[in-house]
Amino acid sequence: MNPTPATGHPDTPRRILVIDDDPTVAEIVCRYLVAAGFLADHAHDGHSGLRQAEEQRPDLVVLDRMLPALDGIEVCRRIKAAWATPVIMLTALNQEEDRIDGLEAGADDYLAKPFSPRELVLRVQSVLRRSVPEPVRGGSVQAGPFSLDLAAHEVRMNGDALVLTAREFDLLAHLIGRPYRALSREELLKSVWGWDFGDLSTVTVHVRRLREKIEADPTRPRLLKTVWGVGYRFDPEPLVAAQSGDRDAGARR
Repeated sequence: MNPTPATGHPDTPRRILVIDDDPTVAEIVCRYLVAAGFLADHAHDGHSGLRQAEEQRPDLVVLDRMLPALDGIEVCRRIKAAWATPVIMLTALNQEEDRIDGLEAGADDYLAKPFSPRELVLRVQSVLRRSVPEPVRGGSVQAGPFSLDLAAHEVRMNGDALVLTAREFDLLAHLIGRPYRALSREELLKSVWGWDFGDLSTVTVHVRRLREKIEADPTRPRLLKTVWGVGYRFDPEPLVAAQSGDRDAGARR
């Protein structure tokens, strides 16, 4: 399936790849995407979806979690390992652990079936907006062990380059710009993802993945802390060493 995009769209149409083994769902999704001004292609299983993703390099992938042969979780992992392509996952499973599985595989968003095609189009537009870098307002930012180059979208920790996804970079940059402030997951979802609604576990999973890259012990975070009942707080210069020194001095007295 390779429909012609709607006419009159002011920009170059963005290409969306829909990977779903249900032809009815795929046809409806593609029809709504085309009506919204996108190019839409359809792959009926994971293997063909990966081939089309490599050949066409779509701007975004709409991916069914339950696919024959190669399931959506593995397809998402392979797409994210090869390209920076945003992925929205469709799932008939509505358990929290199933949603988290998709987010941990790298999905940028998800929708539970049955879903509104109009809502899916809005999610596609939102994810695509967030995947386009905003105009750079400054050069670099220093905070504790971190140095962010906003123009190059690069971050170093103690001089060593960190490999972050675009969303992880945005999350870290947002936190660094608001040190020692407790930020709710709702505020992070709106400011970093640009969503006024959505599953807050999206934030939880990305915080966990960011901790795995910046914390010496992710289970006992010193930089990106949980503020129970509120959300998260970024402490670029933890006072653990100073406090330890005070205790040692007290012991010597």
